[in-house]
Amino acid sequence: MKPEPYHPDQAQRRRLVKKLPEVTVLFWIIKLLTTGMGETTSDYLAHQMNPLFAVALGGGGLAVALLIQFAVHRYLPWVYWLAITMVAIFGTMVADAIHVGLGVSYLSSTAGFSVVLSLIFAVWYRSEKTLSMQQITTVRRECFYWVTVMITFALGTAAGDMTASTLGLGYFTSGLLFAGLFALPVIAYWRSGGHAVGAFWLAYILTRPLGASFADWLGRTQDLGGVGFGTGRISLVLAMLIAGLVAYSTHSKARVGLRS
Repeated sequence: MKPEPYHPDQAQRRRLVKKLPEVTVLFWIIKLLTTGMGETTSDYLAHQMNPLFAVALGGGGLAVALLIQFAVHRYLPWVYWLAITMVAIFGTMVADAIHVGLGVSYLSSTAGFSVVLSLIFAVWYRSEKTLSMQQITTVRRECFYWVTVMITFALGTAAGDMTASTLGLGYFTSGLLFAGLFALPVIAYWRSGGHAVGAFWLAYILTRPLGASFADWLGRTQDLGGVGFGTGRISLVLAMLIAGLVAYSTHSKARVGLRS
């Protein structure tokens, strides 16, 4: 039998194939927690310091987290979820800055981010012929992935604020709405055995307004439609939960590695 022809990028593909997590129930739980933390942390920082400095701090943290993510050659739970958390924080800041700083309505920003995301998906598919998270095996595909993730967070933030504020549903009702919408593509994804790429990305987008709506409801003051626990407290609690689940994921991954 002839050996398989060697391609120059084979080693690189092997290095990158394990850089992203498996899509499990734990993946969705941590993802939802990061969306909530991104919302409350962004709000907390914006009220505790100069908004421009807060955005610069969030952007710097995101840059460092992504540099670490691109530097490693295998999936490390703390590295990946640190990057996702920083995307959540900075993505919220960008969406809020567009609304507050530039005066763009939530409806317009939701529509705008939807168009941008559609264009990114089109360019990504035209270039790589796949949008599957499980097929991200090159640096270029990883770049497409992180740009897409960034836009999904900004889009989800704008959509959540639109339903809560513009449509007047409030945070809790918005959370219930997005919980119902989130369940539909998740069910479709699992029924397809993880092959329904469109369902995955739709669920991914919906995690943002789902997690953020409930986080806002818990953190915002009662006069703003929330329970009033405080954005700082909610951010701290969510950070502890994320750290605990990431530690559990790391421990479980290590045990599987020892048995294999």
